[in-house]
Amino acid sequence: MRIVVLDAYTANPGDISWEKWNRLGKLTIYDRTAPEDVVRRAADAEAVLTNKVVLSAEVMVQLPRLRYIGVLATGYNVVDLEAATRRGIVVTNIPAYSTMSVAQQVFALLLNITNRVALHAESVRRGEWQQSADFSYTLFPLQELEGKTFGIVGVGHIGQAVARIAQSIGMRVMAYSSKSEEELMRMGIEKAGSYEQLFAAADVLSLHCPLTEETSLLVNAERLALMKPSAIVINTGRGPLVDEQALADALNEGRIQAAGLDVLTEEPPRSGSPLLSAKNCTITPHVAWATTAARRRLLEVAYDNLCAFAEGHPVNQVNFRRP
Repeated sequence: MRIVVLDAYTANPGDISWEKWNRLGKLTIYDRTAPEDVVRRAADAEAVLTNKVVLSAEVMVQLPRLRYIGVLATGYNVVDLEAATRRGIVVTNIPAYSTMSVAQQVFALLLNITNRVALHAESVRRGEWQQSADFSYTLFPLQELEGKTFGIVGVGHIGQAVARIAQSIGMRVMAYSSKSEEELMRMGIEKAGSYEQLFAAADVLSLHCPLTEETSLLVNAERLALMKPSAIVINTGRGPLVDEQALADALNEGRIQAAGLDVLTEEPPRSGSPLLSAKNCTITPHVAWATTAARRRLLEVAYDNLCAFAEGHPVNQVNFRRP
């Protein structure tokens, strides 16, 4: 089997071995692949692995040997599933590999906002503590999270992990979810009856739902207007869950306190984003998933997925199912 990895670098910049993959066939690895190079590079491949490189119907029709697409991520919108199914191509993904890493990033963003860790550390580095008249000083009001309401949209693997961490530091957790009230109660989570109820109640709002027609721009001007001036928005899910201009306006006008984001609508944001210069907005470059442990799990599952396909019983398949 000829195996081609189209964009390996983000998942494996060189700190994880690909050696065992050679047991499955001839492996060719590209760090990055431009759209115009996809067909040429994958021309003879039976199996293609992609993270963000798009495999459209137009591309697939030019790859007659292709039988397997392994998406190196949980989301698989980069693949035209209908076209793959028509052509008998198995498509797999990597579910739940980065749950705790993403949950950790949620609180890294949140605690940096509430405790201003980076701000104070830079102040010390500049020598301001040495020059201080007092043994302690603060540059921004520090906030305690115990007793505050942590709002969650989406209670899948990551949402549940985030809820457990919030509960462990004494926060009340409320969620908007398709799960029943009884199911959420067993997790110690209150069920919100609507987005509007959740937005109004939340001191912290964290997004963990898939991007769908319903959830696109769910954080919009109308719902932001319901939030407390002290509220904090965290997004480690998908950029288009947020109306970026509406959030930037709310931050700049002081209608909410702060935002911590690991995702934007355009990544990288080459066209710019109003959030890049918004007040009290902390942005990281889509790194929540990228701990070494999570990337190792991702590649292990990707390898197991391809092994299972080669043995005739695909797992983690996201298009048609074999009988």
